[in-house]
Amino acid sequence: MPRSARPGGRGRRKADAPHPVDIHVGSRVRSRRVELGMSQEKLASELGLTFQQVQKYERAANRISASRLYYMSKVLGVDVPYFYEGYAESGGISGFAESPVATFESDLLQRRETIELVEAFYRIENQTLRRQMLGLAKSFAAGGEPK
Repeated sequence: MPRSARPGGRGRRKADAPHPVDIHVGSRVRSRRVELGMSQEKLASELGLTFQQVQKYERAANRISASRLYYMSKVLGVDVPYFYEGYAESGGISGFAESPVATFESDLLQRRETIELVEAFYRIENQTLRRQMLGLAKSFAAGGEPK
């Protein structure tokens, strides 16, 4: 059978779900963008894309090419390896058997609430107030009363 032919269709079959590496890289792009307080629109503008394309990259609906990832690293102020950090610890090759979509959707950093909290936190310009806010959040998380 020729390489491009397959039963029931033509050409290459799309994967049913995003590859775990693409999910991890997209998540790291989003994390860094949020850490910098940068909107999807701003990142898209810097890359010459639409914000929808950035959304697709962050959700791993589309793969990021090597050249695009290199340029993203420059815009986001990190080295390319940054996007792969933590992948081996989060499952690496053995993680392929797990459901990548379930892992991605349950990631706390992908929740709207988390993103809004981080964005609001980094809009606090006063360092002392930011440290106090962090202390307050940690106190609440530990079940304590505010100090």
